[in-house]
Amino acid sequence: MIVELISVGTEILLGNIVNTNAAYLSEKCAVLGLSQFHQSAVGDNPKRLEDAIILALSRADILILSGGLGPTKDDLTKETAAKVMNKNLVQDIHTKERIQEYLQKVIPNHMVTENNWKQAMVPEGAIIIDNLNGTAPGIIMEDNGKRIILLPGPPNELIPMFQEDIVPYLNKLQPELIYSKMVKICGLGESYVETQIMDLIEEQTNPTVAPYAKTGEVHLRITAKARNEEDAMKLVAPVVTELKKRFQDAVFTTEERVTLEEAVVELLKERELTVTTVESCTGGLLAGKIINVAGVSDCYKEGYITYSNEAKKRLVNVSESTLAVAGAVSEECAKEMAIGGAQSANADVCIAITGIAGPDGGTQEKPVGLVYEACYYKGNVEVNKFLFKGNRDKIREQAVVKALTLLRKNIIENK
Repeated sequence: MIVELISVGTEILLGNIVNTNAAYLSEKCAVLGLSQFHQSAVGDNPKRLEDAIILALSRADILILSGGLGPTKDDLTKETAAKVMNKNLVQDIHTKERIQEYLQKVIPNHMVTENNWKQAMVPEGAIIIDNLNGTAPGIIMEDNGKRIILLPGPPNELIPMFQEDIVPYLNKLQPELIYSKMVKICGLGESYVETQIMDLIEEQTNPTVAPYAKTGEVHLRITAKARNEEDAMKLVAPVVTELKKRFQDAVFTTEERVTLEEAVVELLKERELTVTTVESCTGGLLAGKIINVAGVSDCYKEGYITYSNEAKKRLVNVSESTLAVAGAVSEECAKEMAIGGAQSANADVCIAITGIAGPDGGTQEKPVGLVYEACYYKGNVEVNKFLFKGNRDKIREQAVVKALTLLRKNIIENK
C-alpha cells in the first residue's frame, strides 16, 4: 500500500519549527512496509490544502496529515479533509466530554470557551481516536478504498497516538504482518558497511536489509513479511546472525531503542568499571551523553572540562612543557589528559578529547576539525587522531560519537 504525508502549518514553511513529525512518520511507515513516494508541507490555507489532499489521494491509498486540528480559525485541516471526502461535521459527545475533562484537569477553574468545542466536531462516520495528551482527537476517514488519517501537530500528542492507535490500524490493512529488527554498528563507515552487505542487498526479497547512516554510526534494518510474528522472526533471525558474524564487535546492539551511550554504560557496569571524562573542545557534551543514561551513577563519578591550558594543568596535570612544545591540540596532550583524568578521579577508564571545533583557531598545521582523543584503560593509553568536516556543532558531535566508540573498543579489547 502507498502512503503519503502532508504536514500542515505556515510555521513549518517559514522555518519557525523543525518538521520532526514528517521524519518520525516516514520512518514508522517504512517499518510497517508502506511505500512512500511523496510528502509535502502546506500552509494554513484551505484552498492550497484542499488541492494537496486531492493530489495525494490520486496517487496514494493512505494519506496522513499532521497539524491544523487546534481550536482557532486558522486550524482547518479537519474541515478541509472532510470537504474532500464529502463528510459533514457533527458533534461527538464523547470527545466533548474528554475536552472538558482534560482542560479542567490541566488548568483548574479553566473557563471552556466556545471555540474549544470546535475540536469536538468530527466528520460523520469517522473513526475517532482519543487524545490522551491533549484536546484534539485523531480522526480516520474511509471512503472507496482511500483512507485519510488526521493527527494533532504537537509531537508529544502525535507520537503516542500513532504508536498506540494508528499502528494497529495500519497493520490490519496489510495482508501480511511486518516485523523488523535493527542492527546498530559503530566505528565503521557507511560505504564500507554497504560494500560488506552488497550481496545481501542484491539477493534480498524477504527479508530485506536497508542501511541508515547516522553520525558515526550505521544502522541496518532487517524487515520481513509473514502471516504472523513468529514466522517473521524466523525469517529475520538468520540475517541478524550473519550481520553479527560479518561485523562482530562493531555491532553494539540489536535493539532499536538502545543508543551507543547506553550500550557503553552497560558494558562499564558489566565489567564493574569506573569512568571519567576530560573534555576540551566538546565542553561537556560527552559527559552529558553518558550522564543521560539511567543508572550511570554506578560507574560515572566525576568529569572535567579543561577548555583552557590553565585548566588542563590544574585539573588533570598536563605538563607545561607538553603545552609549550606540542600544544593543547596534540597526541601528547590528549594522552596526558587521559592519564591525569584517571588519576584525579581514581577511575579505571578515562576518555579525553582535545581539538579545534572552529570556526576560528585553525592553522595550516592544525586545521579546524583536527581532534585528538585518548582512552586510558588500567595503565594503557590509546590515542586516535581525526580530521572532522562540518561546522562547529557537527565537529563536536562527531568527536563525541568517536569518543564513545573508542571507549567501547578499549573495554571490549581488555576483557
